[in-house]
This record gives sequence, structure tokens and C-alpha cells, in this order.
Amino acid sequence: MASASTNGEIPKGNMWDLDQKLDQPMDEEAGRIRSMYREKKSSSLVILQLAFQSLGVAFGDLGTSPLYVFYNTFPHELKHEDDVVGALSLIIYSLTFIALLKYVVVVLRANDNGQGGTFALYSLLCRHANIKTIANQHHTDEELTTYSRWTFEEHSLAGKVKCWLESYAINKNVILFLVLIGTCMMIGDGILTPAISVLSAAGGIKLDHPKISNDVVILVAVVILVGLFSLQHYGIDRVSWLFATIVFLWFIIIGSIGAFNIWKYDSSVLKAFSPVFIFHFLKRGSHSWASLGGIMLSITGIEALFADLCHFPVLAIQLAFTLLVFPCLLLAYSGQAAYIMQNPGHVSDAFYRSIPEIVYWPVFIVATAAAIIASQATISATFSIIKQAVALGCFPRVKIVHTSKKFFGQIYIPSINWVLMVLCIAVTAGFKNKTQIGLAYGTAVVIDMMVTTLLMILIMLMVWRSNWVLVFSFASLSLTVELTYFSSVILKVDQGGWVPLVVAATLLIIMYVWHYGTMKRYEFEKHSKVSVAWILGLGPNLGLVRVPGIGFVYTELASGVPHIFSHLITNLPAIHSVVLFVCVKFLPVYTVPVEERVLVRRIGPKNFHMFRCIVRYGYKDLHKKDDDFEMMLFDSISIFVRLESKMDCSDSDEFSLDMGQQNTSKSITLNTTEDVESFTADSIVEITDSSILDSVDQYNNDVKAMTSHNGEEDELAFLNRCRDAGVVHILGNTTTKARRDSGFLKRVAIDYIYAFLRKICAENIAMLHVPHESTLKVGQVFYV
Repeated sequence: MASASTNGEIPKGNMWDLDQKLDQPMDEEAGRIRSMYREKKSSSLVILQLAFQSLGVAFGDLGTSPLYVFYNTFPHELKHEDDVVGALSLIIYSLTFIALLKYVVVVLRANDNGQGGTFALYSLLCRHANIKTIANQHHTDEELTTYSRWTFEEHSLAGKVKCWLESYAINKNVILFLVLIGTCMMIGDGILTPAISVLSAAGGIKLDHPKISNDVVILVAVVILVGLFSLQHYGIDRVSWLFATIVFLWFIIIGSIGAFNIWKYDSSVLKAFSPVFIFHFLKRGSHSWASLGGIMLSITGIEALFADLCHFPVLAIQLAFTLLVFPCLLLAYSGQAAYIMQNPGHVSDAFYRSIPEIVYWPVFIVATAAAIIASQATISATFSIIKQAVALGCFPRVKIVHTSKKFFGQIYIPSINWVLMVLCIAVTAGFKNKTQIGLAYGTAVVIDMMVTTLLMILIMLMVWRSNWVLVFSFASLSLTVELTYFSSVILKVDQGGWVPLVVAATLLIIMYVWHYGTMKRYEFEKHSKVSVAWILGLGPNLGLVRVPGIGFVYTELASGVPHIFSHLITNLPAIHSVVLFVCVKFLPVYTVPVEERVLVRRIGPKNFHMFRCIVRYGYKDLHKKDDDFEMMLFDSISIFVRLESKMDCSDSDEFSLDMGQQNTSKSITLNTTEDVESFTADSIVEITDSSILDSVDQYNNDVKAMTSHNGEEDELAFLNRCRDAGVVHILGNTTTKARRDSGFLKRVAIDYIYAFLRKICAENIAMLHVPHESTLKVGQVFYV
């Protein structure tokens, strides 16, 4: 048994050096294929055009809030006319401070190369600090052109925050927990937004026909919702041009009606622009405090706006909001307040009653269309954020369908779509009124906003390196407003606020258990991987019969040989002539340019015909199907062989010299754990095996023989013959179980919840688009 040296270092020995030489990191390959990708800048005319188009995608939810805000603010009765002015003042400054200043001016700038949402913020943080809980990232990934990040001095404020986050494992888990909560609340929005928007729009029927019962209105809303969710698989590509036009018309209508009502009923409501009336309103007692939950609905949809950012430049969103959305919303709310001042008994349906009779039905049609568009935008945002969660290992694998060949990012998730539909109909039919749905909606939105604020504090400190005074000002202003609203909605949990909490708790358990199980499986596979030196000791034929064909061995490891391969060759007498270890991994970036997507490296001597291929994706990338993916991998190997033959042989000669100097030793040290970071004396054993030394000599001869042009042609011809013989995809069919010494909670999480989720979720075959007819599964049990 080898022992540690006196200075505390571990003698790694010849075999460790050999293993590192044969399975080196892909630094050189990553640097060689680095592209000249640059983000395109748009002209002023294009920006204005995109600002118009963004109306149909980003602002539908925020724009339909006037349908139900005053009804939820005063659900029972209006006790004093000044309450209307106070509520309007709160609406005005909520839109100003939260929607305009916080989100449009500040938060939208925290996008991940144009991508918005909770996971985009998390990806930014993961690139600037080592807080990712699944450590499958290599430093070569940081050389991607889309892997933008800042470096900072160790003693700077940003450096201290980074050091503090990386020092304690609990910090990583807390940040992940916050991200998951924000994601769960955003998914809750996908349930509640269609319910309250469509139900509020359908309520206009009852106003013109008072004899119609509330059940009929609910039935109409349910029919619209069923139609909306049933058409999701067609996508919105063909009708997206209509959305912007309809929402633009909607904002012009509500702004014009609002201005007309201010002139017709009571222009004194404009005094609400003075913040003094906010303090007068809050002094009136508990009923004013209870009204805050309804007032907060005026800023719902702003989180969906951030999540839908991926389709448009930030400047386009900012122009659309400041030039059209913001002034039209202020006019719409002010106009409703003026009408209520003169008609306090109509507060429950103030929006429709304030519409001039001559344009009532056209406005009703546009309102219904705008509510459907708002629901569509939220559903699309839900699909997008779930895809991000799946890519980052925080949500069970689900089938994802891309509905547009023209527009990247338009997706449809069948299983999630039907779950959303069932829950949305249950909420609509179960509550039967906008008040309870509004309380549930408000609870989800305000929690999501607080999560964004907390993540933005870290973004401002580490990514932007802002002055602590600015960070404190942003955090104090945002949290003051959001905690005030939260204190109001949380007191009404029993009146509807429990719905998003139950949904979020269920989703949180699912997402956290899935992430925990995925993390444990990766750690088990990492520590049970087989040394490349062990493969080398088997000889060129690996001690087996090499049959014609190519074997794609899928693994989550970017180095070493996966345990499923050693399990396979131990139990089967044959293996393919060419073996390719394929690692498909998703990085905390929004996309990986095609030119930088694939890294290829040879494993062992050339006559082993073994390669490693790392395929890197961002959380918005599309994984190509079947033949396209196979062709991409094969082309990558062919290009690698050509480039390898043209490279200078100095590295190989140096390796030969090193091996020649070490061949005189019969005692070789082997690292049995393959984990260099946790290298200990107990993991070192001594072996003597002449076959390994013979393989080293054979390697030196192969390197010299196959660097010629003829060697290149021979190997390419050999690869083509193997491809013609057939391709087999080898995947692990693993069962994950908790160890016997595990605690009760871990046993429940792994043996029951995680096992159930793996049974019902999409298999790796479906996620990787591997053809069933050429698939070989290797069964194993992982005790984590």
C-alpha cells in the first residue's frame, strides 16, 4: 500500500499520469472551435416594429387587469368615496414603482442574453459563482461565447459575496429553493391567469342580460378555456400577427374610454396622483388594509412580461410600456375611478358599466379576445419556464414539442397543458367568483415578485457590481411595497389564497425531490466510474469480440468510463468496433452556438477506436432528432480525425518520452476512485501488470503509424464501414434506491416519490430522440 508523502501530498504515480494523458480535458478542442458569435444589433425602425409586436406576447396579462381590479378591491361595498381616490393613488404608484421602475427599468436589464424569468437569473448567478448543486460543469464550458461573466477582485464587495455563497452548502440550497419557489408561483400564474381573465371577460354577458345566471357565465368561461387549451398544440405561429393588433386596439380602447369617463364624470380623481391620499387611505382601518390584495392585481402580469422577454429586445419592451401601455393603464383606472365616484353602487362591474352603450358589444368582443391572448401568453411562459427547469435538472422529463419552424422558442408540452386545463377549470368552476380567484392570484404574484427581488440583490452585487447604496435602495423600496401587499393577501389564505400555496407546495416537493434524486444519481455515477487505464489494460479488443458497427454509450459523465460500460462488457462477450461515449449536458446559458456545441476527444490508443463526445446545450436549445443527431456525432468524429492528422505531433512525442521513462518501473500506482479532488492515501493501491506496459508501447507505435495521410484515410474508411454496419444506442436503465442506513425522509423521497416520478416521466429514449429499434438498455441499481 502506498502511503502519503511527508509533506502531505499523495504520490499519484505512473498509472494516474497515464490515465490523465489518455482522458484529458477538452481545453484544446474547446479553444479550437470557439466561434466569432456576436449578438446582432437592431435598427431603430426594427426596434419600433418589435415594440409593436411585443404587445401581443408580453402585455396581455397586465393589460386585462382593469377588468377585475376595482371589483376585487371593493368586493362588498364602498364605504367612503375617498377610498376610491386612495385606491387609485395606490394603483398609480404601484404601476410606477413596481411595473415601471423595478421591472421595466431595472429587472429587464438582468436578462440572460435576452432570456428572462427566474431561471435566467439563476443561470446568471451560476456563471458568476459556483453555486450549482450538480457539479457537471468543466472550465472549458466557460470559454463559450455565450458564457458571459465578470471577474472581480477577491477583496471587492462582489468577491466577498461570491466567496460567502460558495463557502457554505446551505447557501446554494437556499438559492435553489428560492428559484424553485418562484418557478412554482409562475406555474400557478399559468393556472390562475386564464381563470380570472376569461371569467371577467365573460361576465360582460350578464350585464346586458341580467336574467342570465352566474352558472351560465361560468359555463361560457369553461367552454372558452377548453377551446384555448385544446388548440395549444397548433401553436400561435399562424395567428401571432393578430395578437399585437388586438392588444394594441385594446389599449387604445381602454385609454380612450378612461379619458372620456374622466371628462364626463369626475375629473377630480386626478388628485390621486398625489401620494398623500395613500396615507389617508391606509389610516381608515383594517378594511383599507384588506383592500390591498385587490389593488395589487393592477401589477399582475409583470412577472409574465419578464418571462416572455426571450422573443424581443429589452429596448422594444421598454418603449412599448412607456409610450403606450403605462399611459393607457393610468387613463383606464382613472376613468373607472371617476365613474365609481358618481356611481358607487356599480363598483362590482365598473369596467363594463363605464363603457358607452354605443360601443359596448365591440368592446366586449375585444375584451374577450384580449383575455384569451393574455391567457395564451401566460401559458406560453409556463411552458418556457418548465423547459428551462427540465434542462437544468429541476423538473421531471416531459415531452416537449416545438410548434414553429420559423420562431425559435415556441413550444408545447402536452402533459403540462392538460394538467393546467384541468386545474384551471377546477378553479373557475369551484370558486365561481372573481374575488376568491383574485386572492389566489395575488398571493402567487406577490411571492414571485419577492423572489425576484431577492435574486436581483445578488445580481446587482455580483453581476453588475453596483454600489451598495443603490442595492439597498432598490431592495428597501421593492420589499417595502411587496411585503405590504403580502401582509394583506396572506391574511386571506382561507378565502382563496390557499390555492397557489397548495399548488406551489406540491410542485416544490416534485421539483426538489427530482433535483435531489438527479444530484445523487450523478454523484453515484461519478464515484463509480471506471478508470480509462483499466480499459487500456484490456488491450485493443477490450478482451472481447469487436463486432462491426458503432456503439453510442450515453452517460452523464464528461470524463472517465461510465459504470454501465464496464457492467456491459463484463456480462457480454462482444462490443462494437467503434465505441463513442456521448455526454449530453445542459449548461447555465440560454444557448450554445452550433459551432461550439460538440467536443470530441480520443480515448486511449487509436487502434482502440474509442472516442468521447460531449454535446452541450443551453436551456433554450432544441435537441435534434434521430438521424440528425447521429449524423452530427458522426460528422464530428470525422472532422476530429482529419484535424488530428494535421496537428503537430509534439504532444504525442512528449507523451511517448514520458511513457518510455516510466516503463522501467514495474510498480504502477492506480487511483481507484478517479476523484482527484478527494485523493487520499486509502484510495491508492499498487499493481504490477505487464499487459498495461505492453499497451503503452503499442500506443506509441500507433501514434507514429496513424499520423500519416494514409492513416487518416484508413481510419475514415473504417468509420464509414462501421456506420454502414449499424448504430446501436446504449443507455442505462437504472433503478435508484436509498441506502439501508438512510434516514426516513430520504427513503420516502428516493424510494417512493423519485421512483414514482421516474416511472411516469418521459424516458431518456424520448428525451434524446433515440430510435427504439436500435436501443440497448443496461440495467443497474444505484444505491445513493
